[in-house]
Amino acid sequence: MKIGSPHEIEIWFAIESQTLYLLSGGRDRSDWVKNLRRNPKVTVRINGEDFGGQARIIEDTEEDALARRILVEKYERGPGSLANWRRTALPVAVDLTA
Repeated sequence: MKIGSPHEIEIWFAIESQTLYLLSGGRDRSDWVKNLRRNPKVTVRINGEDFGGQARIIEDTEEDALARRILVEKYERGPGSLANWRRTALPVAVDLTA
């Protein structure tokens, strides 16, 4: 896949206060992370509805902790099963627009 070309992925997410949170297990090696660094304007589709947004790598310590916590709370099925992903993945936020 050519970096920068539009494409669709399925990914775990959580939403808090008009911000979509994601964790990239491939960190900055993931194509979708490379794409958002090149052009942070994104469109996300949730339950068949499209939303525009501005993506960014999370650098704030408190927001980083929030993203990791809410994603693991949403998807972890057994205690500690996502511990490595929680600790090592790159946190990404998409600030959704109305």
